[in-house]
Order: sequence, then structure tokens, then C-alpha cells
Amino acid sequence: MNRIKEVLEEKGIKQTWLADRLDKSYNMVNRYVQNRQQPRLEVLYQIEEILEVDIQNF
Repeated sequence: MNRIKEVLEEKGIKQTWLADRLDKSYNMVNRYVQNRQQPRLEVLYQIEEILEVDIQNF
């Protein structure tokens, strides 16, 4: 399972919420969640901060 998807499910967060916080489209976040595209490192750091997780675990 994709770690981003796992964290979203654990925290009860919707992909649309994350997309809004990242200033990305829902489709882009969905590609990250479905492992169709890997986020750039700077986006990973944003995700880390927003979801309050350590990207080392991604």
C-alpha cells in the first residue's frame, strides 16, 4: 500500500483536502496516492509538514 494513502486513511483525511493544502489538483494527488507518479522532493516535504509525518517512513 502507498504510504501517503495509508496516512490519509489513518488520519481520516480526504485527498481533496490534501490537494487544497498542497495547491495541487485532486488528479495530481490521486496520482501520488495510486503510485502513478512520484512527488518531487519539495512536495514530499510539504506533505510531511501537512500530515505531520516523517518522510523517512515513506
